[in-house]
Amino acid sequence: MLRVVLWVVLLLAQHPPFYSSVEPLPQPVQAKLKSHWWHPDCPVPLSRLRLLPVPYWGFDGRAHSGELVVNRHTVAPLTKVLRRLYRLRFPIRHMHVADAYGPAAAIPPDGDVTASFECRQAVPSPCTGGKGTGSWSEHAYGEAIDLNPIENPYTGCQRTRVRASLPYLDRSRLRRGMITPSVIRAFRSVGWGWGGDWAGSTRDYMHFSASGH
Repeated sequence: MLRVVLWVVLLLAQHPPFYSSVEPLPQPVQAKLKSHWWHPDCPVPLSRLRLLPVPYWGFDGRAHSGELVVNRHTVAPLTKVLRRLYRLRFPIRHMHVADAYGPAAAIPPDGDVTASFECRQAVPSPCTGGKGTGSWSEHAYGEAIDLNPIENPYTGCQRTRVRASLPYLDRSRLRRGMITPSVIRAFRSVGWGWGGDWAGSTRDYMHFSASGH
């Protein structure tokens, strides 16, 4: 009996169960957002954003505690998707509030941060250049998520703005952290679209959104 109990404990230590919760933004998180990432002209008030704590598998093969700031309406579908990604053991490089909204010294230097909410305009295609489109990004509503942006770059005309992503312009060879068919199916199961499916020469392989845009 003791051997069975020890085996179960070891199994749970290696494969901790998925958990999720949701809560209004704590005051420290609101303060972080107000310092740089949110302002009164943003298309959603802070009251419509939620903190979503969930576990994820890291590139080190271990389970970690992660956090996303999302729109309250996306909590249920994103939780369902993240549970499936966890079961798939899909590796995520960084997914913490401090990674996305912390001071410059705290943000991972590799920039490979998985995140949802960011109050900004949609980024133009690398084909056209520029910094803004004049339209809000789906991230500004908290209704999109970017997964491992280094391994899944925003591309156009066979170019990307991020040097570290250049090896990943070749999508024919699947490497760790790249979007897989199983990940795409997980998002499609809740009605979310993928930037890798966009028409034309522009693809945003990191990007999934409720609208598909």
